[in-house]
Amino acid sequence: MGNGRDWKEVAQGMKPAAAMVLIQVVFAGVNILYKLALNDGMEVKILVAYRYLFAAAFISPVAFFVERKQRPKLTWKILGLTFLCGLFGAALAQILYVSSMKLTSATFTCAIGNLAPAITFILAVSFRLERLRIRTNYGQAKILGTLLGLGGAMLLTFYKGVDIKLWPADINLVDRLDHRSHPSAMHPHSDFGNRIAGSFMAVASCLCFSLWLIIQAKLAQVYPYHYSSTALMCLMGCIQTSIIALCAERHKIHEWRIGFDIRLLTVAYSGIFASGMTFTLLGWCIRKKGPVYASAFNPLILVFVALLGSLLLSEKLYLGTLLGAVLIVIGMYIVLWGKGREELNFGVDRSLSEDAMKSIEVVVVQEAATSTFESVDEPNNNKDAEERGEASRDII
Repeated sequence: MGNGRDWKEVAQGMKPAAAMVLIQVVFAGVNILYKLALNDGMEVKILVAYRYLFAAAFISPVAFFVERKQRPKLTWKILGLTFLCGLFGAALAQILYVSSMKLTSATFTCAIGNLAPAITFILAVSFRLERLRIRTNYGQAKILGTLLGLGGAMLLTFYKGVDIKLWPADINLVDRLDHRSHPSAMHPHSDFGNRIAGSFMAVASCLCFSLWLIIQAKLAQVYPYHYSSTALMCLMGCIQTSIIALCAERHKIHEWRIGFDIRLLTVAYSGIFASGMTFTLLGWCIRKKGPVYASAFNPLILVFVALLGSLLLSEKLYLGTLLGAVLIVIGMYIVLWGKGREELNFGVDRSLSEDAMKSIEVVVVQEAATSTFESVDEPNNNKDAEERGEASRDII
């Protein structure tokens, strides 16, 4: 009797960990599908536009029915903030991320995506949203982690090293697709110039993502309804990326046609699963265990992408990519440790959902990384936070 109860408690305790692993697998799948769709000749901007079209179509009915009785009227301020969230968090961040992947590889871009916590820390200090506190051990840890992350990105970009063979044989789904793109686009990561350009695009994607974090924190203060704000952001992102795609690819209207192929699978999977279903699951995990716990699973996506990329896409894993990725991950953990110690020492008294709202985006880098990263917030807890007069200043 007692043993049965113990096993049940162990199983309950393992649910958040299993959910976080599943989330990372889903996001890793987005990276692989992105690369397959790009190698099939799909235009970057059209891919991102379709992704947010599917995401908006999925999350909008959920927002309507779940929050219809508590959602306030929209104001111009809320619409302005959601417009900026869609611009930086959806349109620019994803277009730059996918463009970087097109020039390099899924593993390379995913590794650079782990710089998001360090870049967010730099922006938060620059905008005086967070204090540096350089004389404290946690302040020094955040600086050290940021420098390690940037150093890892430079090593990953400028040093290749030997080729590391993970599998005796690979499946190489790329060769099984009907390639309609230019042959030079099949393996662009062999070009050093594309590698440099891809690095800058990946870092720019992290920068846009970090700016979105700051704007999203402000939006959650005035509009603490995460389903509705996510639906608005996806809708804004869809409109913005569609306009960008129509202007940039105005001579390729035929590229908007998708059939029952890898292109449809990519946009449907990334929109419905990565931007829809995993959002709810991720919110549950953060409410159960907190944002720092969820952030600890972040590097798993890099491991999954490296393994699947070498097996399914025949991507080469170089020593420089491996060493740079290790430095970036270590830097990320040091930054998160410093942030955790800072909150403990200062005795931050805030609701878990408010803290999750500011930190959830660090968990799913790559949505940045790969997917739209939505904030999680409970309206009732936010009302309590407003009554206590707490300001949203600690942004990871």
